[in-house]
Amino acid sequence: MRYEKIINYKKLVVLSLVLMLGITLYAPPLTAQDTPPTRLSPDEAVEMAIRNNLALETARVTAETRRRASDLSWNQFIPSVDVGGALLRLNNAPEGMTLPLPELLGGPITMDGGPQWRLAGSITASLNLNAAMFEDTKRLRLEYERGLISFEKARAQLERDVRKAYHTMLLIQENVALLQGSLENAERQVQIAQANFNAGLAPELTLLQAQVARENLRPIIEQAEGGLTLAMMQFAFFLGQPYDTLFELIPVTEDITSVSLDISELIRMAASGKLDIQELRQDILVLNNMKKTTSLRLYSPTLSLSWNLDPTFSGDPWKDSWFDGDLWSQQSGNFRIALGFRLNSLFPFGSERQGMQTLDDQIRTATIGLAQMIRGTEIEIYNIVLALERTHITAEAQAQTVSLAERAYQLTEQAYRAGLQDLFQVQSAEQSLRQARVQMLEQQFNYLNGLIDLEYSIGVPFGTLSKGSR
Repeated sequence: MRYEKIINYKKLVVLSLVLMLGITLYAPPLTAQDTPPTRLSPDEAVEMAIRNNLALETARVTAETRRRASDLSWNQFIPSVDVGGALLRLNNAPEGMTLPLPELLGGPITMDGGPQWRLAGSITASLNLNAAMFEDTKRLRLEYERGLISFEKARAQLERDVRKAYHTMLLIQENVALLQGSLENAERQVQIAQANFNAGLAPELTLLQAQVARENLRPIIEQAEGGLTLAMMQFAFFLGQPYDTLFELIPVTEDITSVSLDISELIRMAASGKLDIQELRQDILVLNNMKKTTSLRLYSPTLSLSWNLDPTFSGDPWKDSWFDGDLWSQQSGNFRIALGFRLNSLFPFGSERQGMQTLDDQIRTATIGLAQMIRGTEIEIYNIVLALERTHITAEAQAQTVSLAERAYQLTEQAYRAGLQDLFQVQSAEQSLRQARVQMLEQQFNYLNGLIDLEYSIGVPFGTLSKGSR
């Protein structure tokens, strides 16, 4: 009996292990919907985007390349050194030389002409110096500074887009929440209509109308939720995360108030702080430097320094030691200093002078573009400030409209419960309330996004103008 219990216990253990293994193998994998959402504030979202966004990483690599070129610009003053060696075989064996000596000294002597195989080497060092080389180092520094501006511009654009996308998703979430609240109200109205119909206070048509109104809200909610999903995917792309990453956004709880703005001061700040203007000014500095470098290269002499060694092995490379210093001799090595001047630069119709004129045209074009950009920035800032003022006025008026719509809906629903109003009036009041709330939220987020655009336009850190609005 005890033996049978032991066998049954072993069967139970084996069966449990098989079941556990089956559950492990056939259990569905965890999906993004099963993982908890990542809670983010606007600042945390910006930090994540700066770390992971691929487009910004490209701008960072470009800036790093220009930094390295600027730090190592002195390497153009390093002489070029070439070292070579050759093993030669003469086509004809060298003939010996006969010395006519008298018989008393043993008669004529024929000397060996040397081995047919020869070993030779060469070492050459050269350096060309021109005044343009010093300006070229300055150009590399200017290009690096322009790369930094371009990186900061890309970073500011990314931060602007992330913050505006954050607000857009908050607005969509609020809209979905309002729609779900409307669905709850529609469900309550169905219950009221059902109760009134059962009590004989309302016809069946009223009940059907309430049910139809409830069902009509469901596809609207599904469409809004689909828009939120697409916005979340785009937001994940900005942050360098997988497209199905879920985020929990911290809502904006502060009151959106008007910010005092001085248009003249904002324009003054933009003239020196806007990154687009800084980038174009840096382009003009680079062009001027290129013009000066080209001029020095054409009109200043070039000093050439060179040093050459060509040691030749006079022994037999197959028999004699290569490290025997007595068998190496110098043939035509020399140190050379030369000074040259390009005459082509004296011809006004030459390609060099035409290139200088092309640079002048590019500088004039860039200067005109800078003036146009400054004027365009003035108009841009003026329009943004006016839009912010209009948005603030509309938001204040819309807040009052929401209060009136809430009161109207409460009174209409109370009358409907008492049988004094029909379902259509309740639905109309509820729709008016929902529209008023959505429009108020739109104005609030439009004001925040307008401040973000204004901060980007004048080139100040985000939050400088809207510290009390975030």
